[in-house]
Amino acid sequence: MRWLLAAVAAFGCTAVVSSALGQNPVSAEPSAKGQVELRGAGATFPAPLYQKWIAVYTQANPNVSIKYQGVGSGEGSQLFLERKVDFGASDAALNDAQIAQAKAGVTLVPTTAGIIVLAYNLPEVKGTLKLSRDVYADIFTGKIRQWDDPRIQALNPDLKLPKQTITLVARKDSSGTTYALTNHLSAISETWRTQGPGVGKVIEWPGISTVARGNEGVAGRIKRSWGSIGYVEYGFAKRLGLPMIYLQNKAGRYVEPGPQSGRAALAANVNQVPSNLRLFLPDPDGEDSYPIVTLTWLLLHNHYGEPRKGVALKGFVDWALTDGQRFSGDMGYIPLPADLAMRARAAVDRVQ
Repeated sequence: MRWLLAAVAAFGCTAVVSSALGQNPVSAEPSAKGQVELRGAGATFPAPLYQKWIAVYTQANPNVSIKYQGVGSGEGSQLFLERKVDFGASDAALNDAQIAQAKAGVTLVPTTAGIIVLAYNLPEVKGTLKLSRDVYADIFTGKIRQWDDPRIQALNPDLKLPKQTITLVARKDSSGTTYALTNHLSAISETWRTQGPGVGKVIEWPGISTVARGNEGVAGRIKRSWGSIGYVEYGFAKRLGLPMIYLQNKAGRYVEPGPQSGRAALAANVNQVPSNLRLFLPDPDGEDSYPIVTLTWLLLHNHYGEPRKGVALKGFVDWALTDGQRFSGDMGYIPLPADLAMRARAAVDRVQ
């Protein structure tokens, strides 16, 4: 927590630490120099968690003002590279070419992880809907277009599936969630890999599809559209009460979507994290692993021209990686394993 304490010292404030260690962030009295304002933009996937972190942290640290806009990973990354915001956020991190554009350098900081679920709207279907890897891949390629397709029905013999066209709800904006899904589809489906639209934050979706902005937009469109299926972060589907499909994982098991299977996926694969902390898991190992899981990252500059901004931002991010992790599970995300959180804090510590 030394950067959080350094932040307090830099503003000439008195720190008040909760007697219940780890339950509240260090609080600080407003500085005579006024608030430090931090602006960020990017991924909608972690936006509810980030807003929670900001609310809790700034209540205890009124000398810091933080505003975050969930505009999508693509737009947020571009705003960050153009230095129009102090920090960005992306579920796709940044590639080498993007990092090369950053004049002040880039530090990638994993903050949490989550699963991408396939939610649907078939209110007349009661029971657990299961899809194998080849079947859900072929829904996204447009090969399977009806809910009562024999391949879907064979996997769900106890369900009465309607004779209804499948409507795919996808992202309109440049999205790290789309990147994670298409990266997964490319890993599991030769058809997607060789004939499909590829891997990216924005793609041309085959079949009958409709598009919406942000995870919240996709979840809302599914909620309103009978016969639809779409991909969203777990928490968005849960908050709207959307049913979610049990997907077949790499081990061949049909896994219930939720934090438990997400934690299993991250735990089974966290030893693969490279030194730059840019780990993608297109098809995670593990008997109990949910098959579509992604880390999400904050994008920080290596050097901040305004020292007070750098100190304030480091204080906030360090708190998020320690005390702030307690909010992740309750909101449907996956807290970082202790070793990865420690490595992320070390990366933040190097920011100047």
